[in-house]
Amino acid sequence: MSAHLKPTDLLSIGEIARRTGLSISAIRFYEDKRLIEPVRTGGNQRRFLRSAIRRLSFILIAQRLGLSLGEIEAELARLPQGRTPTAQDWEAISAAIRARLDAQIADLTRTRDRLDGCIGCGCLSLTHCAIWNPQDRLGDEGPGARKLLA
Repeated sequence: MSAHLKPTDLLSIGEIARRTGLSISAIRFYEDKRLIEPVRTGGNQRRFLRSAIRRLSFILIAQRLGLSLGEIEAELARLPQGRTPTAQDWEAISAAIRARLDAQIADLTRTRDRLDGCIGCGCLSLTHCAIWNPQDRLGDEGPGARKLLA
């Protein structure tokens, strides 16, 4: 354990699990991905800085927002290891993902606003829909959804 850290600065994996609601196996998964890093005590026990709670909370929030694990890794790589991130550190991450979230919100809003018209038009078929897929053009490109309603 580092000389400047007090035992009260560090939490066990069980305490981290209790505080975040994550399972111990999930915490180990994020540790394996190097999204959080343990500190080893003199007895070689795994302990975590209290700031790991914020990192794990960010991971949970980011996943709910639809960020991939790769995107989360990239953003967390911007944070310092070994010290609690500052408000400015978190603001930089917020700014970095804001444009992505704004685009996602715009796509969802556009889809929501057009959904009633599409369902209510009566054709009930994307094969024959003259508005979104005339002459089933998108079917020639392969199976599955080809584009978000634009």
